[in-house]
Amino acid sequence: MGAPRAIILGCAGPRLSAGEAAFFRDADPWGFILFARNVQDPEQLRALTAELRAAVGRDAPILVDQEGGRVARLKAPHWREWPWMERMVEGLPEAEADAALALQYRVIAHELHAVGLDVNCMPIADVRFDQTDGIISTRALGRSAATVSRRGRVIADAMARGGVLPVLKHLPGHGRATADSHLALPVVDAPLEELRAHDFAAFQPLSDLAMGMTAHIVYTAIDPDAPATQSPAGIRTIREELEFDGLLMTDDLSMNALSGSMAERAELSIAAGCDLILHCNGDMAEMEGALSATPRLEGRALARADAALAARRAPEPFDPAEADARFAQILRALNGEAADA
Repeated sequence: MGAPRAIILGCAGPRLSAGEAAFFRDADPWGFILFARNVQDPEQLRALTAELRAAVGRDAPILVDQEGGRVARLKAPHWREWPWMERMVEGLPEAEADAALALQYRVIAHELHAVGLDVNCMPIADVRFDQTDGIISTRALGRSAATVSRRGRVIADAMARGGVLPVLKHLPGHGRATADSHLALPVVDAPLEELRAHDFAAFQPLSDLAMGMTAHIVYTAIDPDAPATQSPAGIRTIREELEFDGLLMTDDLSMNALSGSMAERAELSIAAGCDLILHCNGDMAEMEGALSATPRLEGRALARADAALAARRAPEPFDPAEADARFAQILRALNGEAADA
């Protein structure tokens, strides 16, 4: 059959229909991504991840956005709930916040791996600014590049120990955007020197991560006419300025920041230099449109995809009960309760 198609796709519900299974068999996407609409309970989710891999006849990567807090696709009562990131990183002293994140993402990786999910779209390395839109500010790891990159490494390492690959997002930086790219196209007018000193500096120390995701944002200092996802200059910035040579996927192609048909969106993204297209909503007509302009992986993109898959590893030993006890202590500190309460 050859290399898979350079696309990651979603599905409509908690189990695959016969039509979806046949579609995925023919489409042969590199991987899949799941959302809350696909999740009911652990038994169902294990069955769905098995069905997706059976549809393409290989151990395809299956992604999820399980940040905890505001963005969580797996929810109580079957999975642990977490405070919003903003509260975690701004409500605890620095060292305690770092320790809490290490524990949180090791637990999250344990939960994901148990149901067949092996890629989590974290860490966010977008630096928070005063003007940052709420879609990012409530999820940001900090207000300085040094803090964000340090915490990003903590999160990536914790997930890797749990057998889950991290995805670095949103390259080259979403923090200055004052609009939600799900709803509209943000434009950032900051000079290149400021972007280098603050935004890019958060991503560069994490450039060795195997996977990354672009931002649907226009940076006028890089390319005034196209968002980074669809800009050759934007992708060069990610590769050269941020020094990221991992597998680079688009953010969701269906977001309103982009315009044109799904085929046009896919074609522009691949032409700009993205390795993979990401299409999330499971709409069959949209997926067919995106696929019509998506090639099979080849060349450097295929090598990066193979390297990402090779980075998957078995989880290290882990005691969930001990982790829960430690996290309960952290929550008491976050709530201002005495340690012996």
